[in-house]
Amino acid sequence: MDIQQEIEQLRREIEHHSRLYYVMDAPEISDYDFDMLMQRLKRLEAEHPELITPDSPTQRVGGEALSQFEQVRHQVPLESLTDVFSYEELFSFGERMDSLLDDAHDYVVEPKIDGLSMSLEYENGVFVRGATRGDGTVGENVTENLRTVRSLPLRIENAPERLIVRGEVYMSKAVPRGSASRESAPRRCGLHAPARPEDRGLPQAGHHLL
Repeated sequence: MDIQQEIEQLRREIEHHSRLYYVMDAPEISDYDFDMLMQRLKRLEAEHPELITPDSPTQRVGGEALSQFEQVRHQVPLESLTDVFSYEELFSFGERMDSLLDDAHDYVVEPKIDGLSMSLEYENGVFVRGATRGDGTVGENVTENLRTVRSLPLRIENAPERLIVRGEVYMSKAVPRGSASRESAPRRCGLHAPARPEDRGLPQAGHHLL
């Protein structure tokens, strides 16, 4: 096995174990063994910097979250949800959908995660940009901050050439009290603070392809 092959294998192993630990809550190896894999990858990349790629796990851990953001225009607008407060309003929504859609259709119902809406962009399966919803048309580039959220995949296997995913970054009840200031609401603790998001245990959930 040559150096590039070993680096690629280490990356796959680290991403596999990261997902088991941070997303599935079902780790297969000890923290020490995980750290040893990461240290080996860091050492090889330091010796061969030409082999470092943006989706490497070392780029996730090493990235500092930024507090200043540039504006970006969404390729697909991120529309807001419409509230309904009665069965009549819900039935009215169903009737509008029936009139707009020609074919028979089903509905998917899921809990609403009230966090910070994100647009995640992938090119050839590699995460290249993340932006806040903003006003739905223009948001803020928070790519480097999102790289530190460990439940967000930096690479998606078998993805199309270009993929845009809409999701939410939120603070779960499992985050220890005191990890954020008392006056900071979950939305504001998301990605606009200068501290690194992984230090606050922030998860993310993708829910729509745009």
